[in-house]
Amino acid sequence: MAKPAQGAKYRGSIHDFPGFDPSQDAEALYTAMKGFGSDKEAILELITSRSNRQRQEICQSYKSLYGKDLIADLKYELTGKFERLIVGLMRPLAYCDAKEIKDAIAGIGTDEKCLIEILASRTNEQIHQLVAAYKDAYERDLEADIIGDTSGHFQKMLVVLLQGTREEDDVVSEDLVQQDVQDLYEAGELKWGTDEAQFIYILGNRSKQHLRLVFDEYLKTTGKPIEASIRGELSGDFEKLMLAVVKCIRSTPEYFAERLFKAMKGLGTRDNTLIRIMVSRSELDMLDIREIFRTKYEKSLYSMIKNDTSGDYKKALLKLCGGDDDAAGQFFPEAAQVAYQMWELSAVARVELKGTVRPVDNFNPDADAKALRKAMKGLGTDEDTIIDIITHRSNAQRQQIRQTFKSHFGRDLMADLKSEISGDLARLILGLMMPPAHYDAKQLKKAMEGAGTDEKALIEILATRTNAEIRAICEAYKEDYHKSLEDALSSDTSGHFKRILISLAMGNREEGGEDRDQAREDAQVAAEILEIADTPSGDKTSLETRFMTILCTRSYPHLRRVFQEFVKMTNYDVEHTIKKEMSGDVRDAFVAIVQSVKNKPLFFADKLYKSMKGAGTDEKTLTRIMVSRSEIDLLNIRREFIEKYDKSLHQAIEGDTSGDFLKALLAICGGED
Repeated sequence: MAKPAQGAKYRGSIHDFPGFDPSQDAEALYTAMKGFGSDKEAILELITSRSNRQRQEICQSYKSLYGKDLIADLKYELTGKFERLIVGLMRPLAYCDAKEIKDAIAGIGTDEKCLIEILASRTNEQIHQLVAAYKDAYERDLEADIIGDTSGHFQKMLVVLLQGTREEDDVVSEDLVQQDVQDLYEAGELKWGTDEAQFIYILGNRSKQHLRLVFDEYLKTTGKPIEASIRGELSGDFEKLMLAVVKCIRSTPEYFAERLFKAMKGLGTRDNTLIRIMVSRSELDMLDIREIFRTKYEKSLYSMIKNDTSGDYKKALLKLCGGDDDAAGQFFPEAAQVAYQMWELSAVARVELKGTVRPVDNFNPDADAKALRKAMKGLGTDEDTIIDIITHRSNAQRQQIRQTFKSHFGRDLMADLKSEISGDLARLILGLMMPPAHYDAKQLKKAMEGAGTDEKALIEILATRTNAEIRAICEAYKEDYHKSLEDALSSDTSGHFKRILISLAMGNREEGGEDRDQAREDAQVAAEILEIADTPSGDKTSLETRFMTILCTRSYPHLRRVFQEFVKMTNYDVEHTIKKEMSGDVRDAFVAIVQSVKNKPLFFADKLYKSMKGAGTDEKTLTRIMVSRSEIDLLNIRREFIEKYDKSLHQAIEGDTSGDFLKALLAICGGED
């Protein structure tokens, strides 16, 4: 196992057992496995309480005392996932990695995810130990076996990582940083095709410190994170490997936190991944992984393991985890630091927003109007032509087509489309044909008319639109329905929820930067209203008004600073605390604002995912988001979707919709990630 640097703080969850006696432990394990049945509780308790170094001594003592192989006996006595976990703990880390890689390339098919995880995350020293262990255990050359089982650029990058020659000098040359940024940009974004060799050389050899600066400069120079360029330029397992390398360079514990979350979320558990990570990181950085897990996913790793596994297997995993961090939304001190830094990063990241629908070149409204008329004339309707034209034109171009259609044929294109198509396809196509402000106004009207109110739609629209968009919606609402949006909201909602919506509908959010002193005051108000301040002051009603004013009128950069100061002041996450302390529509509105400030494309990615998961599809939400974000940030939403849910938006739509509705949605989606 790689030793921590001199003076570095130990971040594992498993420690050397005090008063360790290998002979005594060997005897205890022999007793636990003697006779009929085995004492699994005693086995797991002992093995998960010893460090890997101590376990190796127990193995030697066991052999000396009983002339038997401890691992062979454990394999004989235990079964299933529990056996795999315990046996994994008994091997030195390098031999454990060697066994995982041997299993990943044995037989038909290859477990590329396992290869990626191990080779992208290990240090030079760990790689050298792994290569030696593989040779010792299997009398085979690891590089030769990897070459025999993989191909292409994926294979080349794995071979580079297997050399364990990443630079380790922390002294960084600014000139070389700039050169690498330029080389990566020219190898990908600026090149017809991609020069994969440049990506392999730079990402496979440069030091972590150097590459972090390269990634920062790349974002400043190109306006997009390196991950976005990798997704756009590379594909398949090679793309996945390069993304894993980038994640490990940014933060290896964050990479593993994400892998653990994905191993347990949804139906079924990826036990091999869960076991491999819990075994391999237990004496390296499990405390860091726990902190980041708690910060990113608003639940502790401990609680997720507890809910997702069972029996002795669960007990052993929880021992390796080393503790539960889920104290009602509170961060333990180190996790608060991570949360604070995450807000800092979100404040400096300037990600370029991009839609998937752009103005078509050589636009000819005359030809489009005629093609649409022909598609709707006579018996039957040519839906393919309608979908193709309308989903591949910008909204401004569609408005020109409407005017041309009226001039040529004296007919209303919207009315003709309504009479020719129906159902979900009609809602989608007609939505695309409306100017954005009029479309949003209509969605708000529909959310308030009839029995019952669609509060989720009201929140989604009003909490996420810019001032300019809100003002345009108010004008469109007045024009189309001869009533102000404020009056409509007043008559259809009530209480604090009504006040929040009306405040948002004013379109008066500040547009400046942050004010640090004011941010600290605002964070104090938030702490008091959410009842976690040390010294509450002021009456409740006035605090509620101030809190609402802060969330509904402060600028996004300022609110980022407020949420950051809130973490520093309280050790709590503002979103988690709102969810815990508030309820109903007020809670949902405030959470939507916080999520929108944090990462608006991710907010919409979550909404899209929820509209399609489980039985049945929420076509209204799906249509509303696809229409309204298609020219703003749907490309960013797509990236967040695949990052969080491990499948593309394209795949989700394909699996959840059908027919012409599916065709039109995929055209708007704009591509497969």
